[in-house]
Amino acid sequence: MPKLYNVILVDDHVLLRDALASLINTFDECHVMNVASGGEELVREIKNGNIPNIVLLDLNMPGMDGYETAKWLHSNYPSVGVLILTMYDSEIALIRLLQLGVKGFLKKDVHPDELKAAMLSVANGDYHYSHGITGKLATLFQTNHANNSSLDKAILNDVEIDFLKLASTDMTYKEIADIMKLTPRMIDNHRDSLFIKLNVKSRVGLAIYAIKNGIVTF
Repeated sequence: MPKLYNVILVDDHVLLRDALASLINTFDECHVMNVASGGEELVREIKNGNIPNIVLLDLNMPGMDGYETAKWLHSNYPSVGVLILTMYDSEIALIRLLQLGVKGFLKKDVHPDELKAAMLSVANGDYHYSHGITGKLATLFQTNHANNSSLDKAILNDVEIDFLKLASTDMTYKEIADIMKLTPRMIDNHRDSLFIKLNVKSRVGLAIYAIKNGIVTF
């Protein structure tokens, strides 16, 4: 008899979440023990003692998003296998998730057989990235002709991520500086640095980059 892995699904789209739960419950090795609409709900479930073997996690959710949830899981329950299922497969998303200890990353159009294989892999502590995503990761670790690693450009630190999120709103740079508790000069430096790092020329360009890479959604 195969080992049974308990799963919690975290996605704010009810129809997709319920459909996924029904599909996963057809896998002999998996059982959906609970579903959650976001990171906060998952945290409550786990703190109440409902600790799964696998968390199937969406990236873009209101409140505590997939990145923050993955970070919390990695810090508090590193033995839980986290599998990301999302529409985004950008380089920055991949790198951020690797940094947060995520071992599986799939697009939402994945075939059920690959979903099952990925879930079993992360439950056993192994990595599973779909073929196309593996290719993106390989590219990231190659050095380009200018001898600058593309990996360096893909990695954004927490301050840069926070700035990008705020820069994608209608706040002024002064308001952003107040929220981030930085001086306006430091905010200007972050902006100018990201212009160069992300190869964009305006605040609109920063917002477009953030949206395309799943850092913010509207």
